[in-house]
Amino acid sequence: MRVAIALAGLMLCGATAEAPPESAEGWISLFDGATLFGWEPGRPDAAWRVADNTLTAEDGPPGLLVTTSEFADFELCCDVRVAAGGNSGIFLRTLAAPADPARDCYEFNVCDTHELFPTGSLVGLTKPAVATAGDGRWLACRIRAEGPTITAWLDGREVLEYVDKRPQARRRGRIGLQSNGGTVAFRGVLLKPLGTVPIFNGRDLSGWHEVPGGTSRFTVADEAIHVAGGRGFLETDGMWSDFVLQARVRTNGPRLNSGIFFRAMRGTAEQPSNGYELQIHNGFRDGDRSQPADFGTGGIYRRSPARRVVGDDGTWQTLTLAATGRHLAAWVDGEQVTDWTDDRPADDNPRQGARTAAGHLSLQGHDPTTNLDFRDLSIAELPEAE
Repeated sequence: MRVAIALAGLMLCGATAEAPPESAEGWISLFDGATLFGWEPGRPDAAWRVADNTLTAEDGPPGLLVTTSEFADFELCCDVRVAAGGNSGIFLRTLAAPADPARDCYEFNVCDTHELFPTGSLVGLTKPAVATAGDGRWLACRIRAEGPTITAWLDGREVLEYVDKRPQARRRGRIGLQSNGGTVAFRGVLLKPLGTVPIFNGRDLSGWHEVPGGTSRFTVADEAIHVAGGRGFLETDGMWSDFVLQARVRTNGPRLNSGIFFRAMRGTAEQPSNGYELQIHNGFRDGDRSQPADFGTGGIYRRSPARRVVGDDGTWQTLTLAATGRHLAAWVDGEQVTDWTDDRPADDNPRQGARTAAGHLSLQGHDPTTNLDFRDLSIAELPEAE
């Protein structure tokens, strides 16, 4: 399924309108085209507005919008337009309020004119190999951050490849959009996490174990984990703290209930799975997808409902979960549905308080009607916060 809000007519990293990036390939949308959900001000002076699927800051005080989520390795795509005399930038792996663009982030400069760091530069670090004129037009921007290497393309042409050899090079952080003079506009802001590794081999349940005492049946067929029957949990041997998880799930019946538990304590017959739960339930009330019946797929069960039920029973849905410290965010088929920070007192058990320590993942069999499939489960562990 394609990213839910990918819009015809956008450049989207040079992709055609007929073949935009797809959520099944791991792409998520950072800007929904209608609201600032998933963003917050890093420097709050600029007046941002959303209209016509575009995020715009008019000429005025400088400002910075940053994602509430953090990422490490990724590919980022967006269209950006800077008016004559304008100055903007795309901040990579940034702190919420960076003071030094060469230390607290990587600032990919986008400007009309700049003597020291023209469009395509990393401010304070390097200039582009190829000059690009903005001329007040939309530029298709694609940036790949992988380990110490930052590579960038404008309108499909590579303009930058920089390897940061500093010992304190930044390895994770937020995405930021800057207004630094003149009118600037962004649209089609998409991101694909990189560096995820499979945690299910598609053949058997190596790396997983069933929690004792359950009645669910976990089997493997057609490169998917199938769960049916009563209550039970299939748990990973491994543990993760801060990570990006991607998986595909299919509910094989109406309004079925399941979940992916994470940062979970090791399950026992007495305490099967004490963890946060990424809910799976496609039911909604009164024909309104903004009213999930039971927290909704992508919601954090009992903590934060999904703001919209995106997918349908009987179809494969792509789930993305970003867990960084106390902050949790989730996307369904590329659309962000959850943005929540756990401000409860710390506790080893996420059912009782905030847990940031590493824990297991587990797939849930909920009740006798359970009938689901999981596939393409992969995870990227994030470097420690700087």
